[in-house]
Amino acid sequence: MFYWFCWLVMRGFFWLFGSLKIDGLEHVPRRGPVILAPNHIHGFDPPLVGICVPRRCAFMAKEELFRHRLLGALLRALGAFPVRRGTPDRVALRRAMAVLEQGGALVLFPEGTRSPDGRLQPAELGIGLIALRTGAPIVPVRISGTRELLPPGARFPRRSQVRVRFGAPLVIASPGDRGGRDAYQAVADRVMAAIAALEPSP
Repeated sequence: MFYWFCWLVMRGFFWLFGSLKIDGLEHVPRRGPVILAPNHIHGFDPPLVGICVPRRCAFMAKEELFRHRLLGALLRALGAFPVRRGTPDRVALRRAMAVLEQGGALVLFPEGTRSPDGRLQPAELGIGLIALRTGAPIVPVRISGTRELLPPGARFPRRSQVRVRFGAPLVIASPGDRGGRDAYQAVADRVMAAIAALEPSP
């Protein structure tokens, strides 16, 4: 209940300030495992993706956010779990794969962190590892407008056209395909190419 209450609140926020437009939602399966792979340009991106899809999502979030007791409790209630950046985090990887093995939806930002200038960044290999190990399809997602909604240094939101485009799912491999670093990175690069192809709609 709490998840869906927050879903409604955030949906109202984005409709109020963001002139929200969603394209390609038919590409997101209503059930079964799926990785939603968006570009990352603002802190608003995780809840934005979550309120666009009509199913509950799990999220990987940087470990530092969970050091604040109240914020950490809120994030966990909303389906987020911590991941250490800059080093392989086997616990987070196992948690992510468990979400998919149980038929869930996982939001995973291939770039691993926010873009400093809004342009697409090279992908980290984690998404390739998870996809090859689980066989979950990957839906590329292109976000635009969230940087303008709350620019750096701004204290209050500004009206902005916020758009989210979902692309056709990428079917990577059969479950259990272990691959290797090169295979993982090749998948990650393929995902970023698919995101790049989703130019923001006019």
